[in-house]
Amino acid sequence: MWAEVTMRRMRAILGAAVMMAGAVIAAGGFWGQGRAAGGAAKPGNAERRKSEATRVQAGAGMGKEAATGIAYSVEAAQDVFLNTEPANAFWAGAEPIVADVDAKGNAVPGYSTTIYSRWTKNNLYFLFVCPYEELNLKPDPVTTAETNQLWKWDVAEVFIGWNFENINLYKEFEISPQGEWVDLDINHTNPLPEGGWHWNSGFQVAARINAEQKMWYGAMKIPLPAITNGHSGEGTKFRANFYRSQGPAENHKVVMWQAVGAKSFHTPERFGILELVATKP
Repeated sequence: MWAEVTMRRMRAILGAAVMMAGAVIAAGGFWGQGRAAGGAAKPGNAERRKSEATRVQAGAGMGKEAATGIAYSVEAAQDVFLNTEPANAFWAGAEPIVADVDAKGNAVPGYSTTIYSRWTKNNLYFLFVCPYEELNLKPDPVTTAETNQLWKWDVAEVFIGWNFENINLYKEFEISPQGEWVDLDINHTNPLPEGGWHWNSGFQVAARINAEQKMWYGAMKIPLPAITNGHSGEGTKFRANFYRSQGPAENHKVVMWQAVGAKSFHTPERFGILELVATKP
């Protein structure tokens, strides 16, 4: 008899707990108390789980984590010398990519950054168009050799990896408004000596500052063999994200394409997809 009563009580307690849990989910859970950028309410737990399941299904076969976004690099007829003019025909043929949120996904007004990308059989190109209020520049810049820890000053960055089986392996490319640069071989699980900055991709950069318009431009030309397993072409996909670190400490901003939800940019599970395509989608 005692055992039977105890079991009844346990069933009653469990039933009450399930009802309470259902009430929380229906009310949007603890996520429902906040609002995302643009005033839209954040999804409740049930909606969030459904959204995550949809992303996983959409990204099936593309790696351990589903992509949260997709961008395109459009094929170019031939390789070119780097230029930093968005109106140039080379960049005009690209599909713009917009980086305009912080790590939590909130809009960063005044710092919306446009990225253009093209590719050839040999190289992958990027152009960052970066509005600013105040620059944070490294004194005595060196542009003939890479600058380690360049991220301490204003930079635009590309994180990109071809390995969908081990997303913790990828490359990092940075450029400053002054044309300084650094490239790094990243192993997020087992970091290489000194962070992998001794790796050399052979990439090229160009940069300029338009002080009157408070805009700076940074272009990259990355050899495709440096970021692939030796095979690339139309339809090739990379896991990627684009970032900016901007301004002095008292007014420092971070801007990114895909919100990483963490202080560190090195959150590969939150990267999006960059696909090489023949023409604009």
